[in-house]
Amino acid sequence: MAAPISDAVVVDVLRRVDRGLAPLVQRLGRPPQLPPAQRAAWWADQVSRVAAGVSAAPRFAGKLADLLPLQNTVGSAVQALVVLGVAREHQVTDQAGRVSLLARVLLGRDLPAERVEPLLARSRGVYLDEALGDDRSGVDGVARSLWRAARLLGRVDDALDARPKGKLRHRALAQFPVVGVLGGYAAEREGLRRAARRADELLAGPVVTAR
Repeated sequence: MAAPISDAVVVDVLRRVDRGLAPLVQRLGRPPQLPPAQRAAWWADQVSRVAAGVSAAPRFAGKLADLLPLQNTVGSAVQALVVLGVAREHQVTDQAGRVSLLARVLLGRDLPAERVEPLLARSRGVYLDEALGDDRSGVDGVARSLWRAARLLGRVDDALDARPKGKLRHRALAQFPVVGVLGGYAAEREGLRRAARRADELLAGPVVTAR
């Protein structure tokens, strides 16, 4: 059995995901006239149109995708984009709050912002930029941003089974080659909606912002 993933590793990975997707979150900003009550749902619906196909693409291989890290990591990267979009709607400006929210929604991990804050400093004992890739360069597009985030999330792939999932019937269809992409798309789109709702619910309480 693999050793449990430490808080330090989780924070190191998620802070990099946050930094890498931040420009894309800003670029995909929703229409300013949209009523506040509809904004979290907008992120789930609109981002799913842009990116759910990317997260479902590994299902072209059917059940084989479950033997690879692609489905969890790419799907989680797209969900991270939605979660960070919802965080922006709630004016979560501190990185500790955003990392805490990502940990709760994607990993089902109770990692409060006050515990995240001291772990945000770079540490040579975790993952080096040379191993993960330099996340300081510019973002050229949706696919590049999401694949980079997926690469980062691959370091905590064992914890990603806790992320929001789609309906069981869609996930069952996703087990078949070729047509599995249809089930994968439907499952990932529903997973995005659930991720957005979960993030919105968590941000309605005082649990994710740093002190």
